[in-house]
Amino acid sequence: MSKFEPKPPILFNLGIDMPSTPCLFNQYQPTISSLNPNNLENGYFPEDLLIEKEGAFSVWYAPFDYINLQAKVVIVGITPGYQQATNALRKAHQVLMAGGSSEQAKAESKKFASFSGPMRTNLTDMLDFIGIPLLLDIPSTKALFEDQTHLVHFTSALRYPVMKNGENYSGTPAITSTPFLNHQLESWFAKECQMLSDALFVPLGPKVSDSLWALNKKGTLKSDQILDGLPHPSGANAERIKYFLMKKSKDALSSRTNPLVIDQAREKLVQKVKVAIALKQDK
Repeated sequence: MSKFEPKPPILFNLGIDMPSTPCLFNQYQPTISSLNPNNLENGYFPEDLLIEKEGAFSVWYAPFDYINLQAKVVIVGITPGYQQATNALRKAHQVLMAGGSSEQAKAESKKFASFSGPMRTNLTDMLDFIGIPLLLDIPSTKALFEDQTHLVHFTSALRYPVMKNGENYSGTPAITSTPFLNHQLESWFAKECQMLSDALFVPLGPKVSDSLWALNKKGTLKSDQILDGLPHPSGANAERIKYFLMKKSKDALSSRTNPLVIDQAREKLVQKVKVAIALKQDK
């Protein structure tokens, strides 16, 4: 087994003519069923959940396998953090202990661990601003978290949680310039892209954007599928988000915010969504 090769995956196929994608849930289901949720409070993953390790990097299993093939929009983070991963593990454990199926556990745990709080509000405000509701025929992208969840797929460039020296990986070094991390990208996320060939992909942050454009160069994603340029929806980006939404004037910006970059990104995103809407109406 090569140093980058994960444990042998179980393959599943979700539909006719759909490419198979590795699914690790069944492999780790016994561990999830038997884990004590209290043991997730100490900041460490149980060793039984380790997928692979190389140098400072380690990849851990958490139930982020579920792929919503109906999705029209794909929200892409960099990798699940420890808190997000443990939330998903707890939910999967709860569903399995209540007699739920593996498919239910995968779907419910991923939904449970998706964006919440201020980050969700910031994200939906920006998606509304660029015209996604008109494209999807919904009143607001808030519905993607409520009664229209079938329209959205939440995922990460690095599907399973990646730690660097025991801490959440945050984008340094870059995914595409690090063979171990690029292997994770190609093994999991690239296959999701192939299964969602008609969806629009919204990367959260420049490090994720770089990964999507790298896949574009390989022919995995089309350029008109990538809606990059949104400020990251975290609370730390409040000023950039307000300016993107045109709720703060250029004169009021601090020196940390480059208005030209945001203006260009906003215009490009709005135009891309308008083109997508026009194409939809022509069908």
